[in-house]
Amino acid sequence: MSSQTYSISDLSRELDITTRAIRFYEEQGLLTPQRRGLERIYSARDKVTLKLILRGKRIGFSLAECRELISLYDPSGGNARQLNSMLAKIAERRAQLEQQMLDIEQMHLELDTAQERCEQALACTREHRPL
Repeated sequence: MSSQTYSISDLSRELDITTRAIRFYEEQGLLTPQRRGLERIYSARDKVTLKLILRGKRIGFSLAECRELISLYDPSGGNARQLNSMLAKIAERRAQLEQQMLDIEQMHLELDTAQERCEQALACTREHRPL
């Protein structure tokens, strides 16, 4: 891994994330920057970790799931455990989304039925209204 380092503002700009969010991930123990006085110095590993967190959030992983994946990071071993775990989580997330799509379709049908009944009831009310 590269020995390149980054300031919090470097990471913020490069990854389009707020410095506050970076500090939050640090408070959660996901990032471990070195300190130079009051300045935080982040490693290439911290940058990779942040990228994993952001990618995980985009695809709907919880912070706990991101933490689990990050803990499996092992470039010396080819990251096979991390990648297999990621594939399992992706399959799980797909199944959740499929179920949500079915639930949404069902809700659409129920809304259509409720709307039709309301419109029919209004039509009946109008027909029976005295002049």
